[in-house]
Amino acid sequence: MAEVLSLDSIRLGGTARTREEAITEAGELLVAAGAVTQDYIQAMHDREQSVSTFMGNYLAIPHGTNEAKDSILGSALSVIRYDEPIDWGGNETRFVIGIAGKDGGHLEILSSVAIVFSDEDNVDALLKAETPEELARLLGDVNE
Repeated sequence: MAEVLSLDSIRLGGTARTREEAITEAGELLVAAGAVTQDYIQAMHDREQSVSTFMGNYLAIPHGTNEAKDSILGSALSVIRYDEPIDWGGNETRFVIGIAGKDGGHLEILSSVAIVFSDEDNVDALLKAETPEELARLLGDVNE
């Protein structure tokens, strides 16, 4: 099985300043990873317009709509940490994790990510991570 999260898909200094830019930034990393087609990014925006993907503890997990499943080539994550919080519908967001799940594979991935972010000590450690390798290690078993 291919890795769901590669080091190339982790960015410690995101450049987006708005929720819309952050969704595009996360989507572009998924495209670069070969996990989705360019169309998937619009589906991520469409999903956000219908329901916020903010999860709490500085985390948003934008993902495409069910109609976009044909745009998904493989399961993958993109992880972007922002030095300055992004306003996500009134919530401070420092982590944007783009997700694409082939054949329902995203549900297990989402569960792993949610468990990590449910612990504030983990979130603090993720905020202090200095390298993509450290951040990947802190995220735990998303590749298992």
